[in-house]
Amino acid sequence: MNLKILDARRRQVETTRATVLFVDLRGYTRLAEQLVAELVVPLLDEFFAVVTAATEANAGQVFHTAGDSMMAGFGVNVRGAAGAREAVAASRAMLQRFAPIAARWQRELSVDTGIGVGIHLGDVAVGLLGPPGRQAPTLVGDTVNVAARLCSRARAGEVLFSSMVATELDAGADGPGFDGNTCLRLPKVALRGRVEPMDVWCVPAPARVAV
Repeated sequence: MNLKILDARRRQVETTRATVLFVDLRGYTRLAEQLVAELVVPLLDEFFAVVTAATEANAGQVFHTAGDSMMAGFGVNVRGAAGAREAVAASRAMLQRFAPIAARWQRELSVDTGIGVGIHLGDVAVGLLGPPGRQAPTLVGDTVNVAARLCSRARAGEVLFSSMVATELDAGADGPGFDGNTCLRLPKVALRGRVEPMDVWCVPAPARVAV
């Protein structure tokens, strides 16, 4: 048997079908440039408090935070549940709860920010990763990469999700989507590092709806 497979089994890596969500803070580089470092920390704390609360309120689990971004998984430990509906519900809660915070930051600190979200569903490997003594549970695989790429393409105030997520939500083409909210089917999107463009859906920012 392949030694890498044996090593994976020793490390108790499991494969499951789940939904991965990435969220990051747009405008962070400019924010960090404008403000002294000690003022940036409480802003990041406020951002992470919002996105973490939205994740946990919708049965999700935070797996990783770095800088101004977070990765969460939904349906990871629930047999037979892919977590797509919960992930999209969490993303909508993030946008709604962060909007007044962004408005306050702009008013009080003159910084323009927003959040973008990417969501994908598929197989993920679940296991401990990291240097000795600092290992933590995380998700690995193509599903994670696609969710991250979708997040990077989302506009501030916008959620992009794959057709796999849309199928799970049973969203109709260009019509009312998740929980009666508008979801738009976008033209195929080319994601960095992938050969074929992907079908992508959007919980849009107001600017996208107006287009």
